[in-house]
Formats: sequence, structure tokens, C-alpha cells
Amino acid sequence: MFDFGFWEIAIIGVITLIVVGPERLPALARKAGVIMGKLNKFLNKVKADINEELKTDELKEHLSMDDEKSIISDISNEAKSSVDLFNQNDAQQDDSKL
Repeated sequence: MFDFGFWEIAIIGVITLIVVGPERLPALARKAGVIMGKLNKFLNKVKADINEELKTDELKEHLSMDDEKSIISDISNEAKSSVDLFNQNDAQQDDSKL
């Protein structure tokens, strides 16, 4: 999440020890841990919600494409049946001319 090296963390720890003092440092560290845990849970929940919405959008798009494919297939089938009917009528007219 954060890109801190050993020396950065050590400097932050020393400055915190000087500013807060050794008596209040454990309580502050505990509070910081609780806050980081809550922040991590919140971020994971937001990520999960975003991923769920993206999946929902993808499914809606996929269903929309399936509907379009279905409509195109129906039109194609109707056109084929019309052509077949036309060919049958044309063949019957040719037979009646003979």
C-alpha cells in the first residue's frame, strides 16, 4: 500500500517517540493500528463494490449483445424463409408455364 523503507519507518518512529513520549507511544501505536485496519477494510470493501459493479455492467453489456444477436438471427431467419417462399412461388410459376 505504502512504499516505506526501513530507514523511513525508523525516522518516523524516533520522531514519534520524541514528540509523544514513551508512556503514550503504545496507546498511540494501538490506535494507529486500529485506524489502519479500518482503513484497509474500507478500501477492500470499496474495491469489492467497484468490481461487483463492473461485473454487473459487463453482464448487462453481454446480455444486450445477446439480445442484438437474437434480433439479427430472427431477421436473418425471416429473410431466409421469405427467399425460400419466393423461390417456391417462382418454381410453381415456372411449372405452370410448362
